[in-house]
Amino acid sequence: MSEELENQSTQQFDIGRYLDVLRRRHILFMVLVFVGWAAVWGSSWFLPARYKSSTLILVEAPTMPKDYVVPNVNDNLQDRLQSITQQILSRTRLLLIIDKLHLYQTARHALTPDAKVEIMRKDIDIELVRDPRNAITSFRVSYSAPDAHVAQQVTSELTNLFIEENLRVREQQSQNTTEFIGSQLESARASLADQEAKVKAFQAQHVGELPSQQASNLQILSGLQSQLQSEQDALNGARQQSVYHQSLIEQYRTMQGATRTVPGAPGGLPAVDQQLETLRSKLADLSTRYTDSYPEVRELKAEIAKTEKTKEQLIASLKDEDNRKEHSNDAQMRDVADPTQNAPLLQLQSQLRADKIEITNREQAIGSLKSRINEYQARLNREPAVEQQLAELTRGYEQSQANYNDLLKKKNDSQMATSMEQMQQGERFTMLDPPSLPLRPDFPNRLKMCGMGFGVGLALGVLVVVLLEFLDDRLYNDREIKNMLPVQVISEIPEMLNASDEKRDRRRTILGLAVALLVVFTILAGSAFSYLHP
Repeated sequence: MSEELENQSTQQFDIGRYLDVLRRRHILFMVLVFVGWAAVWGSSWFLPARYKSSTLILVEAPTMPKDYVVPNVNDNLQDRLQSITQQILSRTRLLLIIDKLHLYQTARHALTPDAKVEIMRKDIDIELVRDPRNAITSFRVSYSAPDAHVAQQVTSELTNLFIEENLRVREQQSQNTTEFIGSQLESARASLADQEAKVKAFQAQHVGELPSQQASNLQILSGLQSQLQSEQDALNGARQQSVYHQSLIEQYRTMQGATRTVPGAPGGLPAVDQQLETLRSKLADLSTRYTDSYPEVRELKAEIAKTEKTKEQLIASLKDEDNRKEHSNDAQMRDVADPTQNAPLLQLQSQLRADKIEITNREQAIGSLKSRINEYQARLNREPAVEQQLAELTRGYEQSQANYNDLLKKKNDSQMATSMEQMQQGERFTMLDPPSLPLRPDFPNRLKMCGMGFGVGLALGVLVVVLLEFLDDRLYNDREIKNMLPVQVISEIPEMLNASDEKRDRRRTILGLAVALLVVFTILAGSAFSYLHP
């Protein structure tokens, strides 16, 4: 069993068997290799040549540092480049280039405009170039055409479109950003003006009640209270002065009426008047300290009323007596009417009237001061609510002000960025080298197809040889015969070759070597020719 496995393994990996197959079929193998190579390499000479022109466009950073001028366009170069590519490869742009350079007119004159656009899109190749950090630093624009000069012209047109479109797109985006911020700024300005108008209207409506006026209100209130105290003190002094002048007038009258005392009357009329004057002075003094409902004040008023009634009775009795003493009374009246005797009384009465006027003015001033004090106290009471409402309005105004200032700064920065883009100081595309004029066709690559043809020939030769071996049922060596016999071979008769057989084998070997050399030389010559004449 182990011997059979060893035989199978030896049969499977027997190199001599494969060499024997190669020796028997090497001519066919080399012919198939040549046929496969010739078919692929020869077809490259019949395919239409296409020339590829390309140029490298560098992405330059803005000349102005971002610390001074911040760009207001999209910073994602890949997205912007993709957008620009879609715009350049649009139907309208490509048809303009096709009509300008008369592309696809000779061999494809029957093509529709849409078909021409699709073919041109396939002929255009855009390759991004990235640095180790995966950032786009440049990109390559290529175009393939049957004519080298046409490929160069189209590549130049595409390159100019990329450069111009990038400038236009960045400038347009920058202007759109500036206009948008400007519109937002106008809205913020209107909102700020509205908030400011509300604050001013509220302040005008609550003049004197604002928190900023609290200190002045307190100061004014303190001053008014001091004035009120002064006016009250002055009023008390005027009242006391009035009482004093009234008492002097009564005393003067008492002195004048001493001669008119009625006999039998208790004290006479001067005594009654003096008593009334005393009671009234006392009442005036109490009135400055107490109200009318005070018990002592009520008692004084009752006593004054009683004394006045007594005085009226005394005056009535005096009138009866005056009728009897007319002559004496006339003399007394002349004495009373004497200006020199009535001058002090007139002066006292004038001073009394002045006192009453002063009292009236002081009372009016006190009433006005009390009204103003109540007004300022009401302002101070309403101040917390006004302060809260004003704080809400001021908060909205400050937010609008901050928003407006922020938008104003952004607009100024955006305008600077737009000016930078208009002056072409922002990020821009620069063509490093003009589009190349291809001297060799990019397709077909005959040297590459020569190698591909050699590979195809090898694969074809191996496939055919393996297939023929698989279909061939003849035996070519003693090992195969031994494997087929049910018993072991005891002895072998060696092969007897004559001169003709040796000559035939020699010719066969020479022919095989010649064919191999011819195929190898032909393939090498074709490769050299493809390299020298692409």
